[in-house]
Amino acid sequence: MAHGVAGHMGGEWDTAAAAVAYGFVFLHPFEDGNGRMHRFLIHNILARRGFAPEGVMFPISASMLKNPADYDASLEAFSRQLMPLVEYSLDEDGRMTVHNDTALWYRYIDMTPQAEALFRFIDRTIDTELASELAFLAKYDKTKNAIQEIADMPDRRIDLFIRFCLQNNGRLSARKRASHFDYLSDEEVARMEQAVQSAYGGTAD
Repeated sequence: MAHGVAGHMGGEWDTAAAAVAYGFVFLHPFEDGNGRMHRFLIHNILARRGFAPEGVMFPISASMLKNPADYDASLEAFSRQLMPLVEYSLDEDGRMTVHNDTALWYRYIDMTPQAEALFRFIDRTIDTELASELAFLAKYDKTKNAIQEIADMPDRRIDLFIRFCLQNNGRLSARKRASHFDYLSDEEVARMEQAVQSAYGGTAD
């Protein structure tokens, strides 16, 4: 099977990631942070198995968190069947005590629903999140190059200018200009704002 995002057709990558990451979150070993660790494991396993090019963060967490109903359904596919088999009680603080042996139900979990769900998240990430991120980066590079032609500033200052403009519909607010860019002329600011608006589609009010 071809390596890399473009060649993914399902199979060993998402199956291994689903088995490890969902297995972890079903065991739920920590009081807090199990979901974040679960999503980290997915990223980590996909990276280690060469799913995406080295150095590229495949943003599957964004797809999972933007589709909470599908994400919850992938978790409940296991827990919904398990809970009727668990004998438990809750104290006044909501702490659960399990009274029967449940180890058997965790020993041979059928991860088919989770592997299928993870494949859908991967597919959605490739079609939507990754495309959106690459489009944003292309726009950023275009804006940065245009600004460098207008004013000689370090990269971090250009980053700040672009971010401030994107937060304010393509315009640099008077307060941000006074506190960070008071050395720029009115003409320079106007041309730099136009560069942001041209790339990202923002318009001035």
